[in-house]
Amino acid sequence: MITTLADALAKQGYDTLTPVQEAVTDPDLDGRDLLVSAQTGSGKTVGFGLAIGPTILGDDGRFGPATTPLALVIAPTRELALQVKRELSWLYAGAGVTMASTVGGMDMRDERRALDRGAHIVVATPGRLKDHILRGSLDLSAIRAIVLDEADEMLDLGFREDLEFILGEAPADRRTLMFSATVPPMIAKLAKSYQTDSYRVTTVTKESQHADITYRALQVANHDVDNAIINALRFYDAPNAIVFANTRAMVTRLTTRLSNRGFACVALSGELSQQERSHALQAMRDGRARVCVATDVAARGIDLPNLELVIHAELPTNAEILLHRSGRTGRAGRKGISAMIVPPKMKRRAQNLLKWGKLNAEWAFPPNAEDILKADEERLMNDPVWTEDFTDVETTFAERLLEKHDAKQIAAAYLRLYQNRQSAPEHLSEVVDMPDRHEKPKREKAAFGPSKWFSVDVGREGKAEARWLLPMICKAGGITKNEIGAIRIQPHETFVEISEPAVAGFLRSIGSDMSLENQATLKALDGAPQISERRGPRPDKRDYQARDDRGPQKPRDDRGPRKPREDRRPRDTSPPPPSRQDDVPPIIPGAADDPKPRKPRHNKAEKRDHSGAVTAKRGFDKPKGDKKPYQGKGDDRPRGDGKPFKGKPGGKPGGKPFSKGKPGDKPGGKPGGKPRASASDTSKRFTPPGGKPGGRKGPGKGGNAPPKRQKH
Repeated sequence: MITTLADALAKQGYDTLTPVQEAVTDPDLDGRDLLVSAQTGSGKTVGFGLAIGPTILGDDGRFGPATTPLALVIAPTRELALQVKRELSWLYAGAGVTMASTVGGMDMRDERRALDRGAHIVVATPGRLKDHILRGSLDLSAIRAIVLDEADEMLDLGFREDLEFILGEAPADRRTLMFSATVPPMIAKLAKSYQTDSYRVTTVTKESQHADITYRALQVANHDVDNAIINALRFYDAPNAIVFANTRAMVTRLTTRLSNRGFACVALSGELSQQERSHALQAMRDGRARVCVATDVAARGIDLPNLELVIHAELPTNAEILLHRSGRTGRAGRKGISAMIVPPKMKRRAQNLLKWGKLNAEWAFPPNAEDILKADEERLMNDPVWTEDFTDVETTFAERLLEKHDAKQIAAAYLRLYQNRQSAPEHLSEVVDMPDRHEKPKREKAAFGPSKWFSVDVGREGKAEARWLLPMICKAGGITKNEIGAIRIQPHETFVEISEPAVAGFLRSIGSDMSLENQATLKALDGAPQISERRGPRPDKRDYQARDDRGPQKPRDDRGPRKPREDRRPRDTSPPPPSRQDDVPPIIPGAADDPKPRKPRHNKAEKRDHSGAVTAKRGFDKPKGDKKPYQGKGDDRPRGDGKPFKGKPGGKPGGKPFSKGKPGDKPGGKPGGKPRASASDTSKRFTPPGGKPGGRKGPGKGGNAPPKRQKH
């Protein structure tokens, strides 16, 4: 191993390497492309940092001046990219590394200035990295190694095209290392396309996956989910804990609830800016916050040093997300707890997640108030403060307390003060363990008891149905449906079973005539009827006759022509009246009997005065007999008198030829006549009364001049 990297590991406290770190640092793999799959929390970040060391460092184990980047590390999320940058910073600190990052949410101008100053290693997210390449602010010509961290997650997030573009822009002789928790077919296809003679590294530990994580499924009532989260945080009292939710709205609600209960918590979701998300993780590392409520954006690669508890407030959608969520704890040999909050409606889903993830969980109930108080007492008794040395000031104050109060009273007061600093535990409701719906036993029907049978003279042929027979019998007999047993509908009758104790009251309510609604008759039977078990198909509506007197229907072809009904008015086949009758008003039936006779409708082609007399008719309403036949418009066609037509095409047949006239002559009028001014005629300039048409001859004249007043 390179000396500068070995010194950095020793300074950080690394005594031994993890299996994945030992596998990728094998001298036989120097210079080769790698496809590495390892479980979360196995030290993959330090592993690929050690793997690319011989490729990017000099012979003396140090970097030269920072110019164009030598290595490129791509991560799916901003938090993971910044975490990788921190890990590689201390690993290559002794080699004189200059780091740069390009992640979404940061100021792109600052990133460009950092790239212009030069960097040895660039850590980036796919989208922002592609933007820098397209803008020309990142030069990939000197890249020697490219690392894809959590490659499967990047493909799931839709970065396939971005990755293909970036790998296509990089030099062909670079090293390509892909690290992923799993190797699905998409990762294998990508590796085959952009890696050369890659070596597959699979680290399988002797113990099962997540052996340092204890899984617990806590069953709670549907309305006690928040209370169960509070009690779990109080009972385990972890230095750092993450509460996972599926939506941003749930993250906001849980953050508010826990803050109101006295927990120092922060939120982490996609709706926050990158600066807010960085501050939240830094608060968890500094100890200013102990609980982080997050979506699955924090399920990949986030490494908090003292994270001992992961709570799934909402169950994930698949087992892979469950593994990545739980993998935030139990890292690098540390122990951790992954607790799933399971209400009754989510029990089946939790069982499937554990089965698909090949995990074994302890099914239990959340800690109650007594368990939490007992755990507080044990933590107080085992607190290391009892074995520490005290200052003179503290000893002097303790003597003053002993002079004023009894030692027992001081101890009880201290216990109360200790408990008051914590959030009070919640009281949980008793959980009713609902049986699985697939294994729910069938409910056995209780025996009806002694009964008596009756017959109703309406059956299936009479459209008898239990849905209207049951309320009819209950209403007529003064009983409820509990006193009625079986109802068996036969083709022509229906058998009804009635409880023996209710028969006497039922017969009194029915009466001696034994009649029901709709002219149905009831009849008592001596014993149980013989009910036919075979039931034919229910008759269709077409099987019922609409009228009793109608015989069998014949086909349409055999019936002959359809006869008109007697009450139907015969069709009027007389010719229609003339379209226009000028002298005779239309006859209106019943007009003589009407108090206000209606006026006949006038022809729109007529002009009438106030008395209704016709004063004039429009030209197009002239009788057809008065109109001369059309003689045509050509020169070779005769007109009405037999002489050839000499007018121009478009002229009036049989009329005088058009004269040229003066400009502005009215068509059909006298030559030289003045046109009549019209304000609605937009084809010519409108000349107001008294004005003179013509062009402008000077200011104040022409068409813009005001109209002249006429002299009176």
